[in-house]
Amino acid sequence: MALAGGGGGLPTRWPGAALAPRLLELSWVPMWVPAAPSFQNFQEVTLAYLQGIAHSYNVSSVRAQFQSLAAESRMVALVANQTQAAVQGGLAHLKAWMRKTQHRSQKAEARLQALDLALSQKSQRQAQESEEQREAAANTGPRLSQLVHGHGARLAALEGWLQKAQPKLPSPDSLKLQRDRQALTATPEHGNPPRGFTARLQGTREHPAPGGHLAPGGTAAPRDPAQQAQPRQGPGEICDVGPVLIFPNASTENVVFLSPGFLKALRALSFCSWVRTSSGHLGTLLSYATEGNDNKLVLHGRASLTPGSVHFVIGDPAFRELPLQSVLDGQWHHVCVIWTSIQGRYWTHVDRRLVATGSRFREGYEIPPGGSLVLGQEQDSVGGGFDSSEAFVGSVSGFAIWDRALVPAEVANLATGRGFPAGAVLTLANATSVGGFVQRANCTCLQRCPQGAM
Repeated sequence: MALAGGGGGLPTRWPGAALAPRLLELSWVPMWVPAAPSFQNFQEVTLAYLQGIAHSYNVSSVRAQFQSLAAESRMVALVANQTQAAVQGGLAHLKAWMRKTQHRSQKAEARLQALDLALSQKSQRQAQESEEQREAAANTGPRLSQLVHGHGARLAALEGWLQKAQPKLPSPDSLKLQRDRQALTATPEHGNPPRGFTARLQGTREHPAPGGHLAPGGTAAPRDPAQQAQPRQGPGEICDVGPVLIFPNASTENVVFLSPGFLKALRALSFCSWVRTSSGHLGTLLSYATEGNDNKLVLHGRASLTPGSVHFVIGDPAFRELPLQSVLDGQWHHVCVIWTSIQGRYWTHVDRRLVATGSRFREGYEIPPGGSLVLGQEQDSVGGGFDSSEAFVGSVSGFAIWDRALVPAEVANLATGRGFPAGAVLTLANATSVGGFVQRANCTCLQRCPQGAM
């Protein structure tokens, strides 16, 4: 059978005839595939690579770097701990300052409320007193008119009685008339009224001299020299009043603790001391604090108050403002502050002179025992919480506290050095701790104590 295409080749009608040339081309393409490396070769290559790394890096250098990094890590941790401690300390200080500020704000608000109440009560009392004075004046007018009319009627009756009692005499120019008048004047004849009778009818009387008394004849008898009022002590020396404590500057360290404090509850007290200061305000003289109230008893004057003004506090927030401007002249002055729970009466004496008094201040109150008593600073907590703005700067001597109200004669004896009242519960002999730069001096007379430390 003849194939398509002729020539003795592949038949032209064979189905694969068209693919034959392509197969012949592919049969001549060189076929080369690289063989896969063996596992041993892989190990050798890896080992060579690691050896190269080992040669490139020194183990001791890596260890030093690790140690340096560890040291830096510890340093960073230490700094972080110190920073954290500092932050915590600052936060604690800030919290304490905020609590203290809040506490003082509460105290100031309570004092302002108490002051407002005291001012309103004072205004009410003044209004009531003014009304009473107006009523008294209105009632006094008619009474005065009646008295005047009554005295006028009595004078008229007296003039008529004198005219009837006087004898009719001859001419007034004669000597006999003069002799008769002298005789009438010398002797109480013809029913003349007794001496002083006219003055009594006219509503007047002969007053004795100050401090004297009337003699039986109606004249003023001279006063007994032993009863003469003692003159006020002049600018002489003040001696034999005990040791002197000198507070040189406004420091929170300048504090004097007195121990023991009050051993029993006080329903009355008297605080007296010689004081000398040259600052613009008096500062804190006395502070008594308990666990329940850090201002159970305080005598202090801040720089923010009126110069010379002192707050007398009993059981905060109740207080009275005392005027002590006269003690800011740098000289020695004797100060006594007295209080009693009976009717809440209080008195303030400066150099024997009464400068302030009042009532209804802590009436029926009782100051408890067992607290902390200091001189020179105000306590915001028991035995601490001091503030330099409340410090006392100056000198103190003759300090004493009594658990009763001294009478004016005892205050005068203290101020003049004539006597020391018995029964003092605290003096400077009870000073158990003198802190800071407070100096203790033993001076025979106060004027001879050093002033340079002030």
